[in-house]
Amino acid sequence: MDALEDGCGPEYEQACTRLHALLVRIAMDEVFRRGSRYRIAGPELDDLAHQAAADALMRITQKIHEFRGDARFTTWAYRFVVLEVSSKLGRHFWRVSHARFDLEEWAQVPDRVGVDPVSYWQARELVDAVRNAVATALSAHQRKVFVAVVNGVPLETLASELETNRNALYKTMFDARKKLRAQLIAGGHLSTAG
Repeated sequence: MDALEDGCGPEYEQACTRLHALLVRIAMDEVFRRGSRYRIAGPELDDLAHQAAADALMRITQKIHEFRGDARFTTWAYRFVVLEVSSKLGRHFWRVSHARFDLEEWAQVPDRVGVDPVSYWQARELVDAVRNAVATALSAHQRKVFVAVVNGVPLETLASELETNRNALYKTMFDARKKLRAQLIAGGHLSTAG
């Protein structure tokens, strides 16, 4: 770590090379663990991990003087690369989002779990009601946040993308769920109990 604090010379370069290798391993583990949720695979996943590791290395070298030693250096560095992976996955989601309430995708769910026809149609009716409620009851901002959260976008990434904070997102989700629940109750799809 002392070599990183110097900021120049061959020891600095060697320390950065070792740290980068560690960050790449961490980033690879993280993107492989989370990548399937974002429908990312192959070279794109590898590229995302290398970008996250490189960006994390830059942030670490910029903030090395803030390291207080409260935890191991590798633990401190781990946080940077995980945040970079979250950010990159979130940006990927917004660029190539296929997130939508697609009737064909929803219709396949009961088939996979062996639901009887009556339950299937009841579930399909509820899905249609939820889709309609999302489209009509929510504001554009609430809809964007709701769909992103339902599709697993990390809150840190979503907050960064929308230039807000987690508490504001929690409030948006609370209001959105309240509106959805009211519309589903009004349509007879949910009971007022509970």
